[in-house]
Amino acid sequence: MGVKVLLPTALRAYANNQDTVAVEGKKLGDVIRNLIAGYPQLRAHLLDDTGNVRSFVNVYLNDDHIKGASLKDTACKDGDEVV
Repeated sequence: MGVKVLLPTALRAYANNQDTVAVEGKKLGDVIRNLIAGYPQLRAHLLDDTGNVRSFVNVYLNDDHIKGASLKDTACKDGDEVV
């Protein structure tokens, strides 16, 4: 099943025009890495040169805004939604 990633309209072109993608991962960092592994064109839009999520990218896990250093280590489970 995996984590359900909802892509904003501006990023859908880099993910085969899909609005939702199922991605595996136990932590948000894993989900983001796996998302980019499946859709490499997303990397430039989501991550900076050091591999961190860009400062202007907002990440939500089940309606909770996740930001800062804890983002990569935030646990997630099958059925969770990431925007």
